[in-house]
Amino acid sequence: MHMADALLSPAVGGVMTGVSALAVAYGVKRITGDTFNEKKIPMMGVMGALVFAGQMINFTIPGTGSSGHIGGGILLAALVGPFPALLTLASVLLIQCLFFADGGLLAYGCNVFNMGVTSCFLAFRYIFKPIMKQAKDPQQAPRYIIAASIASVVIGLQLGAFGVVVETFLSGISVLPFGAFLGLMQPIHLAIGLVEGLVTAGVLCYVHQVRPELLSSAVEDTPIPKALSLQKLMISFLVLTALVGGLLSLFASAYPDGLEWSMEKVAGTTELEGEGPVYETAASVVETTAFMPDYGFAGDEEGSALGTSTAGILGSLITIVLAGGIGFIIHTVRKAA
Repeated sequence: MHMADALLSPAVGGVMTGVSALAVAYGVKRITGDTFNEKKIPMMGVMGALVFAGQMINFTIPGTGSSGHIGGGILLAALVGPFPALLTLASVLLIQCLFFADGGLLAYGCNVFNMGVTSCFLAFRYIFKPIMKQAKDPQQAPRYIIAASIASVVIGLQLGAFGVVVETFLSGISVLPFGAFLGLMQPIHLAIGLVEGLVTAGVLCYVHQVRPELLSSAVEDTPIPKALSLQKLMISFLVLTALVGGLLSLFASAYPDGLEWSMEKVAGTTELEGEGPVYETAASVVETTAFMPDYGFAGDEEGSALGTSTAGILGSLITIVLAGGIGFIIHTVRKAA
């Protein structure tokens, strides 16, 4: 659901960048030493890398000619807490935009809001946490995890899809009429949300089985116990990230994602053109920084298996450094204060 710059007016893109910047600043402010300790720093990096790799895999939505990929907001929030989760997802989206030309620079604020704020702040707080707090018996926890994951992912994705429609409408994109665009965006992202909800539930059920304290920490807003060893869990996620980014990404669906599919149904194209100095400047920046556009080697228009695998592994490593580095800086500053 990464928006391109041409879907937005400079005014809407600028306002949403400001809104997302405030949300990120609020998240940083809410990260305190009471709930954020050194245990969460590597988790931000590792889980951010897994989400980066996971977003490379588009899965087919049967009978539609469309595809979707995970957003990862609920998964991140359930393991590191909502505020570190937003910072992690914002890091993933920035890396995708600048280094892989996935999502526009002008649209970055919209993408952070639609994929991050709606899930990490809203759906996690008002859907996931209330359901999980009903799980009093550890034996019944998996069923609550499944229900909470599916419900929160679906709601978060529906809010994000609605945000895309509203943002294009406010931008005056006349080829995407509000009613027709909305009528396609919501149902297709409902289907995508159901799949992501099941994937999220599977990962969280595994975590509950091996390290239930990690889930409790996010739900109860408590720090991860210092004596809790996360080494084996993180190694398993690193291996999974390598498999997903380096191997499974080769088998991603070639169908357009939910946003592109909806655009094609309404406007007859998956790509629009933005004209003006703002669009040209944003495109120029991304063209300069994107060393592997479209997750492949520059100049390789058809794409190669080696290019895709390299992008998956390299992007995951960059995410570990950036997301983990942000966590380290916040922890260091908070500890020194």
